Amino acid sequence: MNWKPLLDGLADLKAAHIYAVLGFLLGLLLTVRLLRDKEKSSVTFAWLLAMIFVPWVGVPLYLLLGGRKLHRRARGKPVLLAEEGESPAPEGVSIARLLAVEGVPQPRHGNSVEWLDDGQASWRHLVALIAGARTSLDVSLFIVGRDEVGGELVRLLAERARAGVRVRLLVDALGSLRTRGKFLDPLRQAGGRVGVFMPMLPLRPGRRANLRNHRKLAVADGCRAWAGGMNVAHEYLGPDVFKERWIDLAVGLQGPVVADLLRVFASDWAFATREVLEPPADTPRVPGAEAAMQLVPCGPDVPLDPLSDALFSLVSQARRRVVIVTPYFVPDDALQRALVLQARMGREVLVLLPAKSNHGLADVARRPFVRELVAAGARVMLVQNHMVHAKFVLVDDGPLLLGSANVDLRSLYLNFELGMLVEDPATLARAEAWLARLQRMSLPADGKPPGLSGAWLEDGARLLAPML
Repeated sequence: MNWKPLLDGLADLKAAHIYAVLGFLLGLLLTVRLLRDKEKSSVTFAWLLAMIFVPWVGVPLYLLLGGRKLHRRARGKPVLLAEEGESPAPEGVSIARLLAVEGVPQPRHGNSVEWLDDGQASWRHLVALIAGARTSLDVSLFIVGRDEVGGELVRLLAERARAGVRVRLLVDALGSLRTRGKFLDPLRQAGGRVGVFMPMLPLRPGRRANLRNHRKLAVADGCRAWAGGMNVAHEYLGPDVFKERWIDLAVGLQGPVVADLLRVFASDWAFATREVLEPPADTPRVPGAEAAMQLVPCGPDVPLDPLSDALFSLVSQARRRVVIVTPYFVPDDALQRALVLQARMGREVLVLLPAKSNHGLADVARRPFVRELVAAGARVMLVQNHMVHAKFVLVDDGPLLLGSANVDLRSLYLNFELGMLVEDPATLARAEAWLARLQRMSLPADGKPPGLSGAWLEDGARLLAPML
């Protein structure tokens, strides 16, 4: 009798059993890790579905993309936290106290703020900042466009590097995928340094391809800064009028808050390049300037979620109004509930969104949230004929929250982001005028329920949105 086929079959069965057991154990370990990471329930459910029903896709994707906190990195990054011995914020400043408990630096007083709501004005400010640098330029961007504006930025930075200025440019590996290589060579050849944040195929332990650096800032000579939501490409800003330019916001800064910006840059630079920079010197107050500012860095390198917590706390404590401007509106359940309750209590809740953004999935995913807000009595306005990329939250008469973070799950829980809480009468007046112009360009969202196919599409978009 020929036993070989039987033995081969048993060997195959044994191998299949071993693979099944190993697959089960791997799935179990990943499930434990998923629960340990305390993802939002919708995110957890989406990953579990992927790993259960399409494990040959879901498991590798989770290993590459899953997880939102770099736990070891967070424990070892005190540079983003409040300085040792720094006293808590005063009792009356509730948001500042909340952020102090979560390790965020205190508000800095005596800053000057230049409001930049125009792409040409913002470009002129950035160019002047770069041209005026005498000792150092530290720049961090999500996107450097492969266009004339991105090319001019590289030329300007290279020019300063050749003049002896120490230039560091940090770009995100995904956001600047098309420009992080040869496009930046003129800067490298001039003596400038280029750091690339989080490679798309992260081979080092503790890295995740889905954790992107979405911060935008530039600091000259350690004392003057530009920051906000604008990337450097022709749709965001530039020297010439561009009919299809997006509506966006940035600010020019001087004063004590600039040192905090440099600490954020130094932390990200060390993460990307492993070069530890010298701690920045404190920057003095600007004589006559009144603005109080508090930086709120958030992301995988911060143990908690200070920006999300601050946003929820601000909305919950509103007594008169809440205004939100964002390109993508996919809030978590807690924030959405707070907005709905404020609208039901008769407070003004105004959300301004682009009628059509550059991400169709986000537009579909936002629809249930918009309908619920409209039904509760909130006003949701859709800005016509313009992409709105600005990130803006105003509660009552301040503080004003600006920065790089959208009101969506990716910005609030995955990306490296930078919020700026501003209390300043002059900045608030500029913000009110900007809001009025934006409302004149808008029409109300109707809040109509979807058809059957639309409902299925919305459900799919909401399921996928946290993972994208």
